[in-house]
Amino acid sequence: MDILTDLDLPENPKLTHNITHFARALRRADLPIGPGRVIKAIRAVEAVGFADKQDFFWTLHACFVNRPEHRAVFSQVFRLYWRDPRYMEHMMSMMLPALRGAQEDRAAQSAERRAAEALLDGAQIDLPEINDRPDDEVLIEVDASATMSGEERLRTLDFEQMSAEEIAEAKRMLARLRLPVKPLASRRGQPSHAGGGIDARRTIRRAMRRGGEISGIALKKPRPRWPNLVVLCDISGSMNQYSRMVLHFLHAVANAKGQGWARVHAFTFGTRLTNITRHLATRDVDDALADAGAHAQDWEGGTRIGECLHSFNRDWSRRVMGQGAVVLLITDGLDRGDIDGLSREVERLHLSSRRLIWLNPLLRWDGFVPKAQGIAAMLPHVDAFRAGHSIATLEDLAMVISSATDVGEKQRLLAQM
Repeated sequence: MDILTDLDLPENPKLTHNITHFARALRRADLPIGPGRVIKAIRAVEAVGFADKQDFFWTLHACFVNRPEHRAVFSQVFRLYWRDPRYMEHMMSMMLPALRGAQEDRAAQSAERRAAEALLDGAQIDLPEINDRPDDEVLIEVDASATMSGEERLRTLDFEQMSAEEIAEAKRMLARLRLPVKPLASRRGQPSHAGGGIDARRTIRRAMRRGGEISGIALKKPRPRWPNLVVLCDISGSMNQYSRMVLHFLHAVANAKGQGWARVHAFTFGTRLTNITRHLATRDVDDALADAGAHAQDWEGGTRIGECLHSFNRDWSRRVMGQGAVVLLITDGLDRGDIDGLSREVERLHLSSRRLIWLNPLLRWDGFVPKAQGIAAMLPHVDAFRAGHSIATLEDLAMVISSATDVGEKQRLLAQM
């Protein structure tokens, strides 16, 4: 950074470089840090000094953290980068948990994996530098360099075919995605100065203040209202990898401001229905998904789509389906239960929603045919049938939601039934 050459640097120039690299790691962990904050941090450390660790921690904290959800990430990156003498070995255990000699017995703390991924991004680490490595251990190099062409490839890559490194990068890409929605016109009106209908009530009130004389016509236009987004995500064994990535995307949607959704409601189902809406409200994605996973006890289990949809229609539909809710149903449709009951519950869900969009990862296959009984029972009752196996398919959701005529692959597959 050439801009640092004009500063009065501390006596040890290595400290300046370390603060700069530390800021880069925080930025890779999604903290909004630019050159200006790096300069302020260097000047602050120069003023405060480097004699006390607590002073040093809170000095950098004051310069780099301005949101509550960033505190956990900052603390973990700081500990790994500045305070833990075995931080490199620990980061390797976070990124390569199967590596012999580096696995730790305790569970990862909040934001710890994101901190390790941020510190390893763009770096090459040779394990032979660790003193206790046996002579016969295989040399492993980690190169997490990313390019635009790599991101383009990741956009269309099947979630199930991604490596651990690619999954980590895909999660960062999903965190940046947005799902905007157009407002709905309501029966309630609001004042308008550029056309619309006549607001008789406001016109008469104005006239009454002037002794009954009408000096102008008040106008009104429909007041916009925003729909709810309801997501029903299958977390059975066949949907394991896809559901985890979709929930990362859903967390970004639920916590992004200004997209237009009145509320985002999320449910998981396998053998039973679980409401995880309040868990996704947690700002840190690691904490949010950990809490959701602990609350949903049927991860990677069986599938009872019909029974779970019956529970939703009976217990939750009237609570969350108001104001023209849009429903996303993420499942492969492989259910061996009561097919007639499944068809009835999907039809009821369809009648309660403004649009019912089904995302099915099985559509990634070119020769996909709706031969499974569960898929055949559900397909006639959805508004759109789309693939949901990659980042690109999730990016297309905004277009599908906004277009009332987009049915995806529904008509083509119905013709094959």
